Amino acid sequence: MESTAQDISHLSSVQIKTEPDSVETPDRTTLLAVLQVLRKYNLKETEEQLKKEAKVSDVPTTQGSDSEVSSVLSTYKSEGNPDLYEDAYMDLKKFVDSSLDAFKHELGMILYPVFVHMYLELVYNGHEAQAIKLMERFGKDQEHYYKEDLQRLSMVTKRDQMNGNEITDTFRSNEFIIRMSRDTLATLKRHLQEKKQSIILNIIQEHLYFDMYEGVARTKSQIDSVAGAVIGEATRQDNKAKVYYGLPREPDYQYAAAEDDEDTEADGGDKPKKKKQKKESFFNKKLKTDPNAPPMDRIPFPELKDNDKTEKIKALREASKRVNLGVDGLPSICCYTLLNSAQSVICAEISDDSTILAVGFSNSHVRVWSLLTQKLKGMKSADQLQDIDHEAEDVWARIMDERNAESSRLLYGHSGPVYNVSFSPDKTLLLSCSEDSTVRLWSLLTWTCLVAYKGHVFPVWDVKFSPQGYYFVTASHDKTARLWATDHHQPLRIFSGHFADVDKVQFHPNSNYVATGSSDRTIRLWDCITGNHVRVMTGHKAAIQALSFSTEGRFLASAGADNRLLLWDLAHGHLLAELASHSAPTHCLAFSRDGTILASGSLDCTVKLWDFSKLAEDVSIEDVNVTHNPEIRSNTESYLLRTYATKSSPLISLQFSRRNVLLAIAMFDTNQ
Repeated sequence: MESTAQDISHLSSVQIKTEPDSVETPDRTTLLAVLQVLRKYNLKETEEQLKKEAKVSDVPTTQGSDSEVSSVLSTYKSEGNPDLYEDAYMDLKKFVDSSLDAFKHELGMILYPVFVHMYLELVYNGHEAQAIKLMERFGKDQEHYYKEDLQRLSMVTKRDQMNGNEITDTFRSNEFIIRMSRDTLATLKRHLQEKKQSIILNIIQEHLYFDMYEGVARTKSQIDSVAGAVIGEATRQDNKAKVYYGLPREPDYQYAAAEDDEDTEADGGDKPKKKKQKKESFFNKKLKTDPNAPPMDRIPFPELKDNDKTEKIKALREASKRVNLGVDGLPSICCYTLLNSAQSVICAEISDDSTILAVGFSNSHVRVWSLLTQKLKGMKSADQLQDIDHEAEDVWARIMDERNAESSRLLYGHSGPVYNVSFSPDKTLLLSCSEDSTVRLWSLLTWTCLVAYKGHVFPVWDVKFSPQGYYFVTASHDKTARLWATDHHQPLRIFSGHFADVDKVQFHPNSNYVATGSSDRTIRLWDCITGNHVRVMTGHKAAIQALSFSTEGRFLASAGADNRLLLWDLAHGHLLAELASHSAPTHCLAFSRDGTILASGSLDCTVKLWDFSKLAEDVSIEDVNVTHNPEIRSNTESYLLRTYATKSSPLISLQFSRRNVLLAIAMFDTNQ
């Protein structure tokens, strides 16, 4: 990332950060304060190392008082007369409003963070009355998507209240990121040079970071589309890492599926060649290598058992018979409505083969229903299993006890509301997460809890199995997401970086990445191997409550409490489309199995179908690669195919079956 120091030499006296925090030479007073703290707590080795690196030898033996040390290390230094803050902010606002139209909107992005830090500076230095007056006068002028944060901030009026407060801690310990063109930045520097306003200048130097880019300044709509996150926008550096978004080749058991299908055709008599050719092309298409796919061995998986391979072959055979969807062929929709459940049901999910449904309740129970005529059977007792021939072809049928079959099963174990559930791909296991901060793994053969995973210390909002099974990921109130394996009781990776609750998680189709959506209004993509984030995406104006990857893995759809649906390009981290049609928060998204339709379900009691294939065609990939400000599609009506309304039933889950039937789950609510 380039620095502007050498390019705008005539403004070099005003220093604005255009690179991430670089190594600066600390002043002697700060060094002595730190050394005194180390000496106070008898940290001799650290003290000697710091003295050696900083080349300081003559440290006073008398320790400064705690108040002296804290004043040196405090985040906010007093700027004298507290009454000057209002005038300083008013001057800055007038400068922005009187700027050229080309720069006005980008310059306007500094108003919110400067306002927040002014308020915190006044509170920190004990000027409560001036802080309240500043908030009352200018708080209403800030963008609508910051209103909730400002409301929480206005509750902090004393220094003691700043300690442990989520929003104040976030602003004090992180720089607010603003993307700005070189010309706009030069205009700002020129103004600061002329005014020499120390209050504004100190805040900009200490707490703002400018991600400068070459090119034309952005318009108001371009800025608004990616604004709204707690700490500003993502930097270009955040989205530079290579992402293997493609899908690796499936193993050789695909051939078995194709051969098995052909044998079935031969037994049933002669079939038209055209139909056979279509099925062959389906399997051949699957066997092609994606140049953007990760290596097969990049993330280790246990070797597939025979039963797993059988399930995979069954899934492939069903996929070969699926209906191709499009504008002229919309999907059939099957909606399961849960009655008498408005205050008790929290979550629901259908297994990948669409045969069983799991629902999590506020009373800590999980109930599993069969969606077929066959009832849910349990495994025979240990004594009975000893008499079974384990080499028999129908061993799975023999180990199940017909006598205890039931249409639904109840799972007890959690001590708080169950916030989400997730089936393993082979539907033998079920995960559930709860307010009790645990994740439980249930066997759907014995209908008992196998493991309680205890790693989070706060409520766990979401849990998802990997598309290949074995691994799963959780999201929690503790601001982290965690990657687990079913045979490890501790997490394998802790994804830390969000500034508020992580509300939603989703595995990438190739299982190498995890997407997280947070109440800090950002989406992050994490690499499961390194544990680092490789994409940061901003644009939502409220908490993110739904995530879904496109079938081929390149695109990510997100939705949330701002009633908007956003589409992202993972190759570059760009926002491609912004679709606003729902009138209430959207809690579920699903791509069709052939990747042509995107479905969204909302608390406004509607399911909407979107023409994703048209959207993908309209997006110019070449333009996305070379420009910093790609065009964002927002013409909602041109992509909306159909809206289906339920009868007073908010949607809580959507999923396409293997044959492209859209399965929806809704709760009947008489208050709707």
